[in-house]
Amino acid sequence: MTFAVADDGKKPFHNPFAALAHLRGDLPAKEEAPPPTPDTPGLKTRPPSKGSQPPSAATRSPTVVTSASGTIPRAVVRLERSGRGGKEVTVVEHLDLKPAELDQWLKALKAALGCGGTLEGSSLVIQGDQRKRLPALLTARGVKKVTVG
Repeated sequence: MTFAVADDGKKPFHNPFAALAHLRGDLPAKEEAPPPTPDTPGLKTRPPSKGSQPPSAATRSPTVVTSASGTIPRAVVRLERSGRGGKEVTVVEHLDLKPAELDQWLKALKAALGCGGTLEGSSLVIQGDQRKRLPALLTARGVKKVTVG
C-alpha cells in the first residue's frame, strides 16, 4: 500500500491512485469524436413538428369581441381587498358582454396572466394585483378604453 504526503507536508493520506501516477505519461492522446449525424447507426433523431408546442399567450392572435350592443366595450380595472381576508384581487368591470363571452374572456385572461380568477355577476375577478398587465391584454382583445383605478 502506498501513502502519499499531503500538500502541507505534515499528514499522510491514503490515495489509491498514487501508485498509478507513473503511468500518466503513457496515456494515448485524446481524440475528439465527430459530432453525431442523423444517419449514424443507433441514433434516432426526430425533426421538431410545427404543432409540438402550443403558442404562448404573447404569440396568439387576440380575439376581438364586441358587446351585445355592437360597440367596442370599455373596461374599468381596479384593485380590491375588502371581504377577501386581505388578499388582493383585480376586478374588471363595465365590459358589457354576454355571460358566455365573459366566461371566454376570463379563461383567456387567466391563461395569459398565469393566475386564477372567477366571475362575480358581470365582473371578472382575477387573483393578485394585475393592474399593470391587464390594460395591454384588454386593448389587444378589442377594448377601446381602459380605465385603471
